[in-house]
Amino acid sequence: MSVAQPDTARMTERVRHVMETAVQTGRLVGAVVLVAVDGQPVVTEAVGLADRERGLPMRADTVFRLASLTKPVVTAAALALAEQGLLDLHAPVTRYLPDFSPALPDGGAAVITPHQLLTHTSGLTYGFSFPRDDNPYTRAGVSDGIAEPGVSLADNLARLATTRLVFAPGRGWSYSLGLDVMGGVIEKITGQPLPDVVRQHVGAPLGWRQTGFAPPARDNLAACYADARPMPLLMGETYVLPRQLPGGGVGEIRFAPDRVFNPASYPSGGAGMVGTAGEFLAFLEALRQGGEGLLAPASAALFGRNAIGDVDMGPLARGRRFGYGGAVITDPVAARTPLSPGSFTWGGVYGHQWVVDRARGISIVMLSNTALAGMAGSYPDAVVAAVYGG
Repeated sequence: MSVAQPDTARMTERVRHVMETAVQTGRLVGAVVLVAVDGQPVVTEAVGLADRERGLPMRADTVFRLASLTKPVVTAAALALAEQGLLDLHAPVTRYLPDFSPALPDGGAAVITPHQLLTHTSGLTYGFSFPRDDNPYTRAGVSDGIAEPGVSLADNLARLATTRLVFAPGRGWSYSLGLDVMGGVIEKITGQPLPDVVRQHVGAPLGWRQTGFAPPARDNLAACYADARPMPLLMGETYVLPRQLPGGGVGEIRFAPDRVFNPASYPSGGAGMVGTAGEFLAFLEALRQGGEGLLAPASAALFGRNAIGDVDMGPLARGRRFGYGGAVITDPVAARTPLSPGSFTWGGVYGHQWVVDRARGISIVMLSNTALAGMAGSYPDAVVAAVYGG
């Protein structure tokens, strides 16, 4: 059965209306949305302000702190090393990082694999998943990769190794620092800094000029804002965003927007990159089209394939499972989305979301400067609906 293609004739109009409404109502300060259909650019829209206090307009080539858009890029670099036989996805991580051995919840020994790091099934988690008044990661001084400037990778991994896992590896799913640990694995395997490996295996083949771990020019870097009414708040040197936890209690997401300018800050494999919508779209398109100079087709196909079996991702992820690099739509009805089965998608905590729908040939990049409204909820849902004709 053929898959109905989206009506592109008025797609730009529909998407721009969603973006303008979000800015006019104070949900976002500014946003960029790019959409490609069958490899052709259909939507290239920039709305609002990149920096409200300086009056700088948003542009299609504005540079953003990418947060978790870093994860699929580092995943691709890891898969490239696996293709070369340098990384065994199912070997113990201690083969590469002998001192990295967090204990099981009961204190027993655990065996974590690179596959589990990449799919968030290792038993690691993020500090923001704990209640703020009882946070073992905070007590250990663990950085989530978007704050705590000046912490080295060696120090962060050593601190993380002193904590206990939240479940036995492979027995659950929890969004995690797994990609930061993978950054350490990659550096050990190659003997190179993670930014150099990412540039070699992803950035250089794609011709990236502004996307990577290097600090950008401030004049073209979007400011960072946090959800608030009547208008989003500018984040300062540090910002703490309270987060209601699914099981009750309140966690905290800690931001340090200028961490990227501190040369002593480790390159977070889960959240450390900066870049533009256009260059990230080129990455997604390469994955959509089977690797396109980055990966072999078999490796590229792992993006969009359930990699965790029947492991439940929790009540907020109905109709989804996790693959490599992002969540996979397994049941569009349960997920309440127009995306095709096998589509893969994820976001970034500074206010981003992206989508690849191979069945319909669609790639979408939504970058904003407002957390968390640009990442999840009514705005990105409305952009996706506008792309699909809703």
